[in-house]
Amino acid sequence: MSELTAQPAPTARPYRGEEAELRSPTADNGLVGVFHRRYLLRLLVKREIQARYQASFLGLLWSYINPLCHFFVYWAVMGTIFGLHKDVPNFAIHLFAGLVIVHFFTETFGAGTRSVVRNRTIVQKMAMPREMFPVATMLTSLYHVFPQVLILVVAGLLSGWTPDLGGMIAMVIALIMIMMLGLAAALLFSVANVFFRDFGNIVNVLLMFVRFGVPMMYPYTLVHQRFGHFAQYYMLDPLAEAVVLFQRAFWVGTTDDRAYTIATQMPSHLLMRGVAMIGVSIVILGIAQLVFSRLDNKIPEML
Repeated sequence: MSELTAQPAPTARPYRGEEAELRSPTADNGLVGVFHRRYLLRLLVKREIQARYQASFLGLLWSYINPLCHFFVYWAVMGTIFGLHKDVPNFAIHLFAGLVIVHFFTETFGAGTRSVVRNRTIVQKMAMPREMFPVATMLTSLYHVFPQVLILVVAGLLSGWTPDLGGMIAMVIALIMIMMLGLAAALLFSVANVFFRDFGNIVNVLLMFVRFGVPMMYPYTLVHQRFGHFAQYYMLDPLAEAVVLFQRAFWVGTTDDRAYTIATQMPSHLLMRGVAMIGVSIVILGIAQLVFSRLDNKIPEML
């Protein structure tokens, strides 16, 4: 009698939808997973924007009113009381250019720190990359940058501003830097805030010092005059670098002699330093993502 070799029955291969369901919820986490779920990210950003202006009759106009109020306060104090506007041509543009980039960072950092705790219900019920919440706050802050840039452009044009290629490159570099730095800070402090709510208050204290640590209410030349050779270490602060880059984009074009202002009022090799700072920002963001992913599994139980 011939022996028949028993062959195992072939198993049906699940189609792509089933593979996605069988995949571990944490297999596609991290920043890459966030952008794989772009539809959910759009919903979160839309919800953030709507929640901010809920029951508000002015709505999006507050994106214009808030920065303008900050501008007038700083302009009155630093320009009128301390008289810095006498030494800086078009001091209002100089100040507001710095204020736009600083406000972008502080809003991303502050709201991002609270983002995971504020969305605790979603975190506990849905399997999704928890980095989604800091990313959504950063994109919401970026959304509110555009009205401020519009104000800056109009004010600049009224002051004689003419755009140039170097200035536009400087603007893009500054925005990319703050996007990554703000997101990195939001990732680190949002997960820390899950374990210790004190970090929300710590961020509020840190943000009070940010505006005085960058050449926004005073010119970079003042730093150079006071610290001389050591001023180069001051520019190792990525936020200070981003502020000067934004001033290069908008304020420099309003002065009488663009080339003279760049040579005497700006740090040397500004654009090259900005590109290098983008590299540093990528490294910082990578470290923040690594720390967040290491603590990610403990977030639900701590909430």
